[in-house]
Amino acid sequence: MTVWTPSDDGHADLTSHDTFLNGPPHNTFARLRRDDPVHWTDYSAGQGFWSVTRHADILELNGKPDLLSSARGIRMEDQTYEEYLARRTFQETDAPDHMMTRVKVAKAFSKPVIAQFEKVIRDLCGPILDDAFAKGRFDATKEIARQLPMRMLGRIVGLPDEDLAWLVEKGDALIANTDPDFTQHVLDKMTTDEFRMMPFNSPAGAELFVYAKEMMEKKAASGDTSGILHLLLQPGPDGSVMPEHEFRNFFCLLVAAGNDTTRYSIAAGIQALCHQPELLGQIQRGEVNETMADEIIRWASPTTYFRRTATRDFDYHGKQVRAGDKVLYWFASGNRDDSAFLEPFKVDLTRNPNRHISFGQGGPHVCLGMWLARLEVRVLFEELAKRLRSIEPAGEQKFLRSNFIGGVKELPVRVTLQ
Repeated sequence: MTVWTPSDDGHADLTSHDTFLNGPPHNTFARLRRDDPVHWTDYSAGQGFWSVTRHADILELNGKPDLLSSARGIRMEDQTYEEYLARRTFQETDAPDHMMTRVKVAKAFSKPVIAQFEKVIRDLCGPILDDAFAKGRFDATKEIARQLPMRMLGRIVGLPDEDLAWLVEKGDALIANTDPDFTQHVLDKMTTDEFRMMPFNSPAGAELFVYAKEMMEKKAASGDTSGILHLLLQPGPDGSVMPEHEFRNFFCLLVAAGNDTTRYSIAAGIQALCHQPELLGQIQRGEVNETMADEIIRWASPTTYFRRTATRDFDYHGKQVRAGDKVLYWFASGNRDDSAFLEPFKVDLTRNPNRHISFGQGGPHVCLGMWLARLEVRVLFEELAKRLRSIEPAGEQKFLRSNFIGGVKELPVRVTLQ
């Protein structure tokens, strides 16, 4: 039994956000993997790009940052160099700049440090699940999947609980800036030029900039060093300090990406439980504790793609990629590649090894928060399984309108408790 079957005709427009309203166009990805794994994709809103869709190719090319640069942007949209400099975070830099920022916070996100948060996460999960399950029927994305990452964001970053709902609302407006359910400034439906120097071309970036500046001023005045943000403001080995606009961009990245990707992974996992009832029993029997998080995150593939830019001409699968060409790694496609995964449209919580690429594995930009995401997913589903006898769909699921971040934004479910 599969969780969800794609419905596209095999020739979907990957540049259209509307294409993803029914979930990723996996029939199109399958055709491209089979017939044209490095496919030139025309783009009416700007320069076209190469779509890389095979798992092995994405891994190989992602390991060549000297050939394919992150320092021109990570989304398919074009931007001027001025806009790039104003918006960039360490995701959009190459060595050595990328590593200079990464080393400042890497320890805070390391596996041993994150492991110390297991009890905190478990304590957060209990009330979240109990409140949702008491309703009997509810939207699992809103009542469960959105709640845990939001509350952990406060613990990791060092933010007051009373600000978290507002921050996540602004983070949604940033990273889901193509979905009218999350923003009034829909990127491809109106002119947003006045915000072109803000992260994701969104006015929410300006509001988060103000918040970040005021929050750090309060922390400095009180001597509060909780959370990881103060680490970014410390001088590097060469004595340099991160410029203010780069700090604020990093803050926006934490609020948006640090919340949404885990949210949509949790939602995808609950979606799987609804359609493959045997999964709940496997979790309850403790058979999959060490493997289920990676399989749920593979299934979710919350970051649909990342873009790179060719630094020089090269040939690949018979195609001539030119310096300056945009190249998109379609992680959502690679995670359904049947040459890498047996029965990729089935959720197999025992899958091991699981060489999914949801975290951008194989390159220097591997996700900083991957250990936190894995821990949140594992603990939440352990706690969920303790309480449930069954869970089933209770209405139509709705997907995010975005070709960049993918996920089930509404997931009505009905539960029966133990």
